[in-house]
Amino acid sequence: MTKTKTSNISTFNKYLTLWVLLCMVLGVLIGKYIPAIPDFLNQFEYAKVSIPTAILIWVMIYPMMLKVDFESIKNVRKNPKGLFVTWIVNWLIKPFTMYALASFFLFTVFDHLIPAEIAREYLAGAVLLGAAPCTAMVFVWSKLTNGDPAYTVIQVATNDLIILFAFVPIVKFLLGISDIVVPWATLILSVILFVVIPLVAGVLTRRIVVKRRGLKYFEDVFVKKFDGSTTIGLLLMLVFIFSTQAETLLGNPLHILLIAVPLVLQTALIFAIAYLACYLLKLPHNIAAPAGMIGASNFFELSVAVAIALFGTTSPAALATTVGVLTEVPVMLLLVTIANKTKKYFSK
Repeated sequence: MTKTKTSNISTFNKYLTLWVLLCMVLGVLIGKYIPAIPDFLNQFEYAKVSIPTAILIWVMIYPMMLKVDFESIKNVRKNPKGLFVTWIVNWLIKPFTMYALASFFLFTVFDHLIPAEIAREYLAGAVLLGAAPCTAMVFVWSKLTNGDPAYTVIQVATNDLIILFAFVPIVKFLLGISDIVVPWATLILSVILFVVIPLVAGVLTRRIVVKRRGLKYFEDVFVKKFDGSTTIGLLLMLVFIFSTQAETLLGNPLHILLIAVPLVLQTALIFAIAYLACYLLKLPHNIAAPAGMIGASNFFELSVAVAIALFGTTSPAALATTVGVLTEVPVMLLLVTIANKTKKYFSK
């Protein structure tokens, strides 16, 4: 049964980890043997924001924002308990457990394997992942667990709004107590560039197209035209990042595995908290599953973009957020399997 549901995921999303690995190899080869390419691209920036990165991020995020229906927010009252679980786990628990787990492993368990200065930036990357719960792939995870589509849309819509106000202060606070200085201006600019602009563009496009051609055309034809751009944007972004990280990766290949440990544990922990909370609240499985998924997965596109804006494309922080991409799909597919196998324990 699970195998059949998993087949509903697109080929690209299903093998995302494989594509990330291939991009990592290609990027490292470019960075090692054709370093002039990343050096040239790194020249283009404004206010510490990489222009090539910004373009690729827009190419990735804009199609995701098209899927967000803010009209659904008026139905918030229909599933209040599930939404409260989502909001509490995403914004009052997840960023802080990520900080705690990453700090423990990077500075205690792996203290002899990772220099303190590099570990501090890895921690920054982990914090950026923890402060950005998923707004796109959760549609996939919800579908694979037969989640309530209407509830999932409300989840994503409200989450996008909360990101606008909560992401910057949470990141600023957690990085501040880690003695990592980040300017408010760069953080705010990053949210404007990588959330506000594509979100507004997506909302306006959705309204215009739906008004002119109808909702069915928008969902069945228009949105699907952009599936390829999201794929291309993500793959090019990964090649670009890994090309700038070539020396770091070749010098410290073990670091990828070490970074992955707290990220994987965090994903499992957050899913368990939200999923168990829904069970205790006697919520149906089609609410519990997406509630667990949205917190467990990350808005890694935003995390990568902000890490690059704050620390640069060659930074350990950017590498840490990219490892989040590498680990996400296999771990989330495992959680999908767990959710499907435990469905019988939930109320109908």
